[in-house]
Formats: sequence, structure tokens, C-alpha cells
Amino acid sequence: MADTRRADLRQLEDVLKEAEDTTRADHVGNSSEHDYATALQLFLDRIPINNSIPGIRNAPVVELRTGDSVKDAIELLYTKNALGAPITDVSDRFPYIGFLDFATLVLWSLEKCVPIDGHGETGKSSSLMSLLKKKPEIGNTKIWELAKSFLWNPFFAVHLEDTLFHVLLLFSKHRVQVVPIVDQSHIRVIGFVTQIAVIQLLLRSDGLAWFDSIAEKPLAEFRFENESVSCVYGDESIAEALRILFKSRIRAIAVIDRQTRRLIGCVRNSDVYLLMENDKIFHDRKTMTVEEFIHIETNNVDHDPTIERDMGALLSAGVLELRNKYLPRMDSPVTNKKTDTLKQAMKNVAGTKSDFSFQVDDLQRPQGILTSRDIILQFAPPSMNSNIDGGGFFELALERTGCQIEGGNLVCDH
Repeated sequence: MADTRRADLRQLEDVLKEAEDTTRADHVGNSSEHDYATALQLFLDRIPINNSIPGIRNAPVVELRTGDSVKDAIELLYTKNALGAPITDVSDRFPYIGFLDFATLVLWSLEKCVPIDGHGETGKSSSLMSLLKKKPEIGNTKIWELAKSFLWNPFFAVHLEDTLFHVLLLFSKHRVQVVPIVDQSHIRVIGFVTQIAVIQLLLRSDGLAWFDSIAEKPLAEFRFENESVSCVYGDESIAEALRILFKSRIRAIAVIDRQTRRLIGCVRNSDVYLLMENDKIFHDRKTMTVEEFIHIETNNVDHDPTIERDMGALLSAGVLELRNKYLPRMDSPVTNKKTDTLKQAMKNVAGTKSDFSFQVDDLQRPQGILTSRDIILQFAPPSMNSNIDGGGFFELALERTGCQIEGGNLVCDH
């Protein structure tokens, strides 16, 4: 297995090296700033998905059906160790119509199970599954009904023969967590491209003019989507943290000390599975503090930063695992300062396998949150010169993302 992983890594190195060399050759002696965008497009358009994401075929893809119940969907994703799954409708020729993640299902269920008076459910349930049994009007809700609450993620897929440039366009133009990869011959999802995988590949361009022209700017010069950060005090309950996490619709909230407002940890969507993993946490969620919760992982020793760790994290880019041992602990969130460059932040999140970084001041007080999508947006249109035609591939990629070039400007249909 280790030999296979090393072979995958060598193959990826070869693909990226070829793309870099070709891009340099195309632009040798040309340092004009407006050509950086052309170099970016050429580089990304020469990295095929099939060879650049080794984890694509790592595990079978779990699928949810529109007629599945919320309770069954939660149980399926947990049992299969899947962070999320595409939603299928067999009545359509192309069966995939959306994407839904485990955390959204659990957080929505908890929100709906709390009575209007806010005093909690009648009697204490020992587990999430037992709670959903007691509340059949929630547990038996069908997946298709959740679309009315805008809980689905859109489904925009790529094919193995597409390139990283196409993936970048999809991530930048649509609010999608992952980009599914569809095998055209069997019309089935065979894997995923994650945002962190794209960042890891973008970092391979460190030192190239087009990359450094963007990445070496300090974070303070960028405008990101989330200028503020949602916070919870360490002495508040887990239930309150989960409520804020659901309401904020963002992947993580900061845990701060009430007196100093210093960052002491985080609660992420990826941590919600612990409510299923440990029934005591679920049972005590209204009395256990967030600070107690974020220290649950302190007994887990950090993994050795060897090639096995790096390769394992790289391979996991193609698989949505619910239990991801490569993520930082909740009490050790990734941070950056606004004086750091975008490149430093990219290396920070890529090196820790985190998909976000809190921006903090000198006193470690959170000032904002930088997500992997925020990073990707800096390398995608309209950052690129909108006068670039790019040929058939560019036109096809824009068409699939609902965009087009009109009069030299990038125009989106949404």
C-alpha cells in the first residue's frame, strides 16, 4: 500500500512539473502583468483531474435518495464514515440532483427537535437516534423535503478528462463544498475534488510570477466573504455552540474566553459526528461546556509528519471521510494575522489539512475567518483578465458554470 501511495505521489509530481515547465516555456521573457492571468489559465488547464487527485478511487461513494428519511440518512452516512453524499433521483436520466452533508442533517434535526418554548425536549434522550425515534415527525422527514429549507448543496460535476481549471471555475462561481467526479460511461460519481486539494495543487506554483503576483499580498489587502466571525464562549453549552453553528451556515465557529476574548478553540461541522460517536456527549450537550468539549481530543496523539501523513491527507482529498484523523484538534485551531501574506495562509491551511483559518490580532482575539473558498476566489475569474478567450475549453467551462464572455466582460446568469 505504501509503495502504491508513493507511486501516486511521483505521478502527481510529474504532472505538475510538466504543467509548470510548459507554462514557463509559453511565457519565457514575458513579464507583463496582464499576462499573469494567461499563465494561470494555461497552468490550470494542463493539470488533468485524473492524474492530479490520487484519492479519487479510494472508496465507494455513498448515495442518498430523495425518498430516504433523515434518520436513515444520518445512520447511513455515519455507518459508512461519509462526510456527505450526492442525492439521487432515479426518475431522471441524470440521477444526481444535489448534495447533502452529515453535519447539516444532524444540526437541522437538533434545531427542529427543540420545542418552541426553548426548554428542551420532553425527557432526556440517551442518543441522537433515540431522540429521532421519539420525534418521528422529524426523523421520518424525507430528504426531498429538506430542499424547501435550502439545506441541499447544488450538484455541479466534472469528468476525469476535465482539468483543474474547470474545477476552479465551479468552486468560484457556486457555493459548493466539493466537486463530484462523474464517470461518463456509467453515469455515476466515483470521487470528489475538495477545496483543500485545489489549494494544495495551487501551492505547487510557488515562485511562478502569476502565482506570486496574487499570493504575496498581505491578507489585509483582500476583501473576503466573512469579514466577521461567529463566536461562542468557552463556558457556554455544546447545545448553544451547535445552534450558532447551524444558524451561521459556516463551517466553523470560534471558541473564546469570556474574560479575555482570546481564541481557545473551535467547533466545526466536521466535529458534529462526535454526538453519534459518544452518546454521553449527546446526552450532556446542554450541561457540558464548549471548553470541555474541545478538549475531548487531547488524549489523541498527533500523527507523525511523515510521508504517510502527507500522502494520506493527499489521498483523502478524493474521499469524504467523516472521521478525518488529519485535521487539527479542536483546541488547536489554525490562525493567521492580517499582516501575513495569502501564500502564508495557504501554506498554513494546506499544511494542517484545515479548510479555514481564523484571523487573529496580537492578543489572539479572532477578527475574521478565512475559508478555503476565500482563497480559491483570489485565483479565479474575475481576478483573471476577462478579455482572455482561451478557446473551446474555456467557453465550455464557462457555459457549465452559468457564465459567458460578453464584450470582454465576464457575465454570470445568477
